[in-house]
Amino acid sequence: MKLSYLQRGEGKDLVFLHGYLSSKESFYPQTEYFSKKFRVTALDFPGFGGAESLPSAYSVSDYADWLSEALAELKIENPHVIAHSFGGRVAVKCLSRGDAFDRAVLCGCAGIVPRRTLRYKMRVKTYRFVKKIAPRYAEKRFGSAEYRSLSPLMRESYKKIVNEDLREDAKKIDRPVLFINGDRDGETPLSSIEVYLSCVKGSRLCVLGGCGHFAHLENPLAFELAAEEFLQ
Repeated sequence: MKLSYLQRGEGKDLVFLHGYLSSKESFYPQTEYFSKKFRVTALDFPGFGGAESLPSAYSVSDYADWLSEALAELKIENPHVIAHSFGGRVAVKCLSRGDAFDRAVLCGCAGIVPRRTLRYKMRVKTYRFVKKIAPRYAEKRFGSAEYRSLSPLMRESYKKIVNEDLREDAKKIDRPVLFINGDRDGETPLSSIEVYLSCVKGSRLCVLGGCGHFAHLENPLAFELAAEEFLQ
């Protein structure tokens, strides 16, 4: 695939991985800040930003495979990584393999599937039933706004991604990881991050008060200072 990325600065490599339905530009404050001390590279995942469309319904592992090939193509070895949300999923998968990154800063890291409530299970059953008799209505009535905005192929990929729990992958990580989370994050709540902390030995947590899921944009300076201290 043709790569869509931005790269600037000099020094040790630092890679940025964006969240779902986002792009490399979502880290604009951070790429500007860290390019003064690192060679920063921000990539667009396939299907997002300026990247090519998905050739098939990618899983998290498929995205991790793609990322490994992209880094090799760019001749980037043993970089630090800063990732947000979905990008954190891919980073966790790569870190579990032991050969992708040095240190990792994961903001609003997704990948922990919560226990399904009875209400959730009933809603899924209802959706499957309605889909059989009125598929168009089912697609409009059920699912998140994020899901409904996707193409059919991206929806298949999305389902693979959000239904994979990464606890076992996290347990294999042997590199330093800093988790940064907003205390008001409703997408990846602190309860999910605490699961990661219990899985990744020696990991740390930085909570940014008053921030939601996009803590790196809501309080960029606090985010950058915490990340910089950890990476150095």
